[in-house]
Amino acid sequence: MSASSVVEYLIWFLLAASVIAVLAKRVRIPYTIALVLGGVILSLVHFHHLSPLDPSQRPHWLTPDVILILFLPALVFEGSIKMEGGELVRDWAPLLVLANLGVLLATLVTGYLMHWLIGLPVLIALIFGAIISATDPISVLALFKGLRIDRRLTILIEGESLLNDGTAVVLFQILLAALVEGRLGIIRGVWQFVLAVAGGAVLGCAFGYAVSRITAKIDDPQVEITLTTIAAYGSYLLAHNLHLSGVIATASAGLMVGNIGAKRGMSPRTRTAMESFWEYLAFVMNSLIFLLIGLEVRIGVLGHAWRPLIFAIVSVLIGRAISVYALVPVSNLLAEKIPGRWQHLLVWGGLRGSLALALTLSLDSSLPFRELFLTLVFGVVVFSILAQGLTIKPLLAILGLNRAPARKTEEGLVAPSGNSVD
Repeated sequence: MSASSVVEYLIWFLLAASVIAVLAKRVRIPYTIALVLGGVILSLVHFHHLSPLDPSQRPHWLTPDVILILFLPALVFEGSIKMEGGELVRDWAPLLVLANLGVLLATLVTGYLMHWLIGLPVLIALIFGAIISATDPISVLALFKGLRIDRRLTILIEGESLLNDGTAVVLFQILLAALVEGRLGIIRGVWQFVLAVAGGAVLGCAFGYAVSRITAKIDDPQVEITLTTIAAYGSYLLAHNLHLSGVIATASAGLMVGNIGAKRGMSPRTRTAMESFWEYLAFVMNSLIFLLIGLEVRIGVLGHAWRPLIFAIVSVLIGRAISVYALVPVSNLLAEKIPGRWQHLLVWGGLRGSLALALTLSLDSSLPFRELFLTLVFGVVVFSILAQGLTIKPLLAILGLNRAPARKTEEGLVAPSGNSVD
């Protein structure tokens, strides 16, 4: 594919995303869900003039690894620079418990259910569990950005999605290595996990702190925004090359830049410009990746595999429910309690997305059951984004967790009304 074809491909994508954004606002459905639906429709209706959007025309360089490296750092960084460090520290217990033990427990439950329900070998089933058990930061951040819910609940949902990806990727790599080698080294696996997560956090914090110190000595919005871009992608790539968690590294770098660099070392003008830049970049990245998901859907293939797909969806939901309902009471002993109604939203709001797809596509073609994996993971992701995503707002209303928007009076702005969560 020539350079002009690549540019044409991207322009068509952005044009389709812009049209879908306008329509989504008119029909009042979440933008990311509209993108997936739009992609599905475009994949079913073939027009000659829309041939650049045909999945078969995808550039050869747009591999799963490129998708992860191109999209994930920007979206994770944009989400993390807006998070208050103090809020994360306050909820360290539930975040760490759900992002680590929660993923491990969900992997075990989902894996063994798939082994029991459709007869997958245990290790293969556990690999499937590792791929699909982590909530996806791209899906979660995009969907919950526009919802009016309690700030702490937002931090719990978004924070977990940012942190548990690192756990899922490391667990996936450990199980895959065990499959190749024919044995599972538990001690070595635990060491690899701790090293990847802790090492990624330290590296990201150091990277973000260094960038924050440099931006404090500069008063040039363009240069400072460029440095934040280097922090986002540089921390991810360096961690990736050192076999550490790139997601954790980028999230840590974003927290440092957002809580130190932006607040202490940037002028109000630069801070506003930086936030606008990352919001636009996140909009573009979200548009491309969710449209790609919709375009890749094969309705016929999913229809033929409806029975194992239903088992997979049920297994994933059960795994998520057990991990939340079993572990949140543990975290409640260590930090401020998470009410029962919040736990219901944590279960249903744990969306799956691009990370699961990319991990599945990265599997070697010689791996047993790879094609079944592709079908099941794709089906679970589509169900998660469409079925769960479309029902989040009604669920908020049922649980009484939605907050009314702020309203203006003659005296000024009145804070939004909330609901008790006790």
